Amino acid sequence: MKHGARNKLTATVTRIKSDDIMSLAKFTISGTFEMASVLTTESVNEMELKEGDEVQLVIKAIHVLPVKEG
Repeated sequence: MKHGARNKLTATVTRIKSDDIMSLAKFTISGTFEMASVLTTESVNEMELKEGDEVQLVIKAIHVLPVKEG
């Protein structure tokens, strides 16, 4: 599949939590960093995504949320 995003990371699926409509998939990158993605449960099923799978995370930010700490 062709995509316009240029940022790609190799990750391992660590957890998938699904209901009828949406799923939350969690990933580790290099065994250290964690990321998560919300996608449709239909997409999870079509990809046959499961814990332990190695995947490419294609990152394309459309929003930037500034956070001021302290």
